[in-house]
Amino acid sequence: MLQRLYIRDFVLVDRLELDFQSGFAVLTGETGAGKSILVDALALVLGERAESGVVRVGVEGPQKQAEIIAEFANDAAAQAWLEEAGMEGDAADAGESTLILRRVIDAGGRSRAWINGAPVTLTQLRGLAQRLVDIHGQHAHYALVDEARQRALIDAQAGQQDAVRQLGERWRVWQGHLEALRECERNTASSKQEREQLEWQIDELQSLDFKVADWQNSNVELSRLGHAADLLEGVNASLAAMDEGEQAAAQAMQLASSQLSRLSAIDAGLDEAAGLAESARIQIEETIHALRRYRDRLELNPQRLAEVEQRIAAVTDAARKHRIAPEAIPEHLTQLQQRFETLALQADPKRLQAEVDAAYAQYEKLAREIGKKRQQAAHVLSTEVTAMMQQLGMSGGLFEVALTPCEAASFGLEEIEFRVSANAGREPAPLSRVASGGELSRIGLAIQVIGSRAGTAGTLVFDEVDVGIGGGVAEIVGRLLRQLGEERQILSVTHLPQVAACADQQWRVSKRQQGGVTLSQVDELDEMGRVEELARMLGGVKITETTRQHAAEMLAARHHALSA
Repeated sequence: MLQRLYIRDFVLVDRLELDFQSGFAVLTGETGAGKSILVDALALVLGERAESGVVRVGVEGPQKQAEIIAEFANDAAAQAWLEEAGMEGDAADAGESTLILRRVIDAGGRSRAWINGAPVTLTQLRGLAQRLVDIHGQHAHYALVDEARQRALIDAQAGQQDAVRQLGERWRVWQGHLEALRECERNTASSKQEREQLEWQIDELQSLDFKVADWQNSNVELSRLGHAADLLEGVNASLAAMDEGEQAAAQAMQLASSQLSRLSAIDAGLDEAAGLAESARIQIEETIHALRRYRDRLELNPQRLAEVEQRIAAVTDAARKHRIAPEAIPEHLTQLQQRFETLALQADPKRLQAEVDAAYAQYEKLAREIGKKRQQAAHVLSTEVTAMMQQLGMSGGLFEVALTPCEAASFGLEEIEFRVSANAGREPAPLSRVASGGELSRIGLAIQVIGSRAGTAGTLVFDEVDVGIGGGVAEIVGRLLRQLGEERQILSVTHLPQVAACADQQWRVSKRQQGGVTLSQVDELDEMGRVEELARMLGGVKITETTRQHAAEMLAARHHALSA
């Protein structure tokens, strides 16, 4: 239930805070005073898309922005959503039993949103809002002539929105398999040609038995074999310089090391030089041993060189043919194999047909179940709306929801159409063709009132849904909304005194001038205030005592009805 609404710098509102009660409440006032502005503000804090221009004209300061805060009593549906969203631990200052939704919108239409102080996306905000409030706009009855809207209402009445979404997924899976089968039938020849080409490409690459590590080793080996003569000549020259002849480095360092070792025994100042010389001698000997081992392994092998060159040429040619680097051959081979497998599967019409049949069977099973529940919901809605039409001054009228079989579609196996007969003895015809403006308003109101009972939202908002209704029917509408207020919290924007008189709580919206700027003002009315406001709604500009007496009688009739 909505407990409090705070609005700052929104359109014509500078500062406004309203405290709401349970039951049936109305907002009344002159046309253009800003009644619907309050509904718009509530819609925004519930996640409606924001537009530029909502910040009140005349707002000063660096942060030109509108702010809307709505405080709700937490209930089971909202708490379940919070837990699913992982936000059950976000507690507001007002306590765990309270939900606080906040929205801030700047002059450019950009906005931010919070739930209990935690920043959220608009999608999250709307997800929670659907469990809290259901808003019926002043033109909602016109939307009822749309087939998609009619179907959505029946599905909501049957409580199977999730099943319908799942049906759409199954339909798309079925269509995907069906398209694969058609593609197979269309491209049998071209698919065969592509598979043959892929087959020899795969055989060619597989025959290479390519491995990245082997490829790297082959390149190293090619470099060594190709320069074997140069390597051998250089190694021998190095060995000759270090270990052969009178000027060999090994012999020279042996002599130097011995001399310095002997002299360091006389003068310790030569210890460091003696040590370095000994280290150099050892390193030269180790170098000589390493060069000899390398020379022993090194060979001049023209045959092996030719084999390695041939191997590298084969890999390079294959890579060039496929327009890839040699290192990419394994990955490319995998891609070719996957494509071949896909084509092989697509080339099997029997298997594809089996997949189509299985997917359709899954779709059809759920579609039949949804259809049965739609039939049940259609019967209930037809009966209840027809009964309410009698109360709304359409005696003998008939409303029915017709379900007509159709080809399989994402929404199911039946089309839905609202049909109505406004007068007894006439066959029902499509709602869009036979209902006048006033009749459509009354039928639409009946559908919205009955349809709202299937929802979980604790607060229902009706924004001038009683347009086109008057006289005794208006009083009946007021009673219906008051009865609905015994089950849910009802907020209604209305121009009808008969409806307003039935409310438990009433606000008057008016305009005032402040510093040359027009602002909306909202006042909660006491009993005398309600009499004056109802008299204005009844009598127009000039209010007489007779009009006030009539207004007082309307309120008294409400009190009498409540006590009866």
